[in-house]
Amino acid sequence: MTAVPPDLALPVLAALAVLVRESLWLTGIPILLNALDDLVIDLLAPVALLRARLAGLPPAPAVPGRYAILVPAWDESRVIGEMLRAALARLQHPDFRIFVGVYPNDPATAAVVAEVAAADGRVSLVTTSRPGPTTKADCLNHLWRAARAEEEASGRTFRAIVLHDAEDMIDPHELAVFDRALGRAAMVQLPVVPVVGPADSLVCGHYLDEFASAHARDMMVRTLLRAPVPSAGVGTAIAREAMARLEGPDRAPFHASSLTEDYELGYRIHRLGLAGCMVRHRIGGRLVAVRSCFPDTLPAAVRQKSRWLLGIALAGWDRLGWAGGAAARWMLLRDRKTVAIAVLALLTYAVLAALLAARGLAALAGLPAGAVAPGLDMGGAGQQPPPLRWLLAGLGLVLVWRLALRALFTWRVAGPVQAMLAIPRAPVGNLVNALAALRAMDQYRAELLSGRRRAWDKTVHRFPDAAGEAHG
Repeated sequence: MTAVPPDLALPVLAALAVLVRESLWLTGIPILLNALDDLVIDLLAPVALLRARLAGLPPAPAVPGRYAILVPAWDESRVIGEMLRAALARLQHPDFRIFVGVYPNDPATAAVVAEVAAADGRVSLVTTSRPGPTTKADCLNHLWRAARAEEEASGRTFRAIVLHDAEDMIDPHELAVFDRALGRAAMVQLPVVPVVGPADSLVCGHYLDEFASAHARDMMVRTLLRAPVPSAGVGTAIAREAMARLEGPDRAPFHASSLTEDYELGYRIHRLGLAGCMVRHRIGGRLVAVRSCFPDTLPAAVRQKSRWLLGIALAGWDRLGWAGGAAARWMLLRDRKTVAIAVLALLTYAVLAALLAARGLAALAGLPAGAVAPGLDMGGAGQQPPPLRWLLAGLGLVLVWRLALRALFTWRVAGPVQAMLAIPRAPVGNLVNALAALRAMDQYRAELLSGRRRAWDKTVHRFPDAAGEAHG
């Protein structure tokens, strides 16, 4: 006796076989083409890392530079006080000032910043002219104007401005590294290392894996190719002269309508003929990087990443176009294909689920899988016709290679335990990215129909505890 009568199972299995076969071609070929694109980056990454290590950093200037650290803060009363006190206590640099932007309708955040500023003159409270939330770029414009006003009042210019968020744990040696690296580039980006504690979720952990790979691989290759290096919005230093050249009307260097002003900043600097670079530098064996906490729930992660994708891959397409040399256009293509690749990954999981369901139904009906439909044997990849067998083998190699690299890059910044967890976190990351891509496309459609841009769609932040010191 079989659990399912064969005459009932056969039509369903035949339909599933055709669906799986056609869907494998539909999703598999674009994924393989994307893998070839990634493979070029993989091959260039060791060259980029080796060249950066051999070149080292320029010597430190005789007199340390003066820095303006800009921290936009909307509804950040829970973290901004701890962040500022930690930065003031940790930063090993003699000359910096922190400008914190708050909104007139956010008295809680303003009160915390005012308390810290009253105790330490290196902190300046800047209140925006409009109620919040506006956009992060609009808040940064207010902070830049406040830094310019401080320069005029003190008669001392800043060497660079530094971007940070209200939840960042700033590395003690950050400004010292900027002092040296700004001798080479107009914009310098430090790595970002998400803090993942023992009790954190797979959702939170997948950020660690993605940043570990992107900032040791993609961004280093962009630096090697002299392509635009996007700012991460934190741990970014922009030379004072470059900021002045970015200014528009009303002393506004950031596009106030942009949701991803940090990403666009790297491309705008590149189009001025100036260089940007990613710097990976260790002091005492520890990577000089920005450490911060990221969302640990699926809805929060999807909301955050949909804003990134909307600004980078969709609205950014409208704002930046395709200008630039071959390397710049290649990187724009890589940034913008992420929406399609994320959705394809979700479809691939659906195809695999249909394949497993078909094999399970065939087993319940007591049917040989090979008799289901021509062109697709449910019994295994080794029994497929050659073209489909090659496609499945190629997809399998891509999966193994990507998981191995994911674990390797995570190991380099967070150790072997997190490297092992990087593998089960991969499908979680794919799910987050796919849902974020779908949400971003829906938001983009709504914006095109309404003609209205979204305001600051921020997430609730946590400040890293001592666990942040364990990374890197």
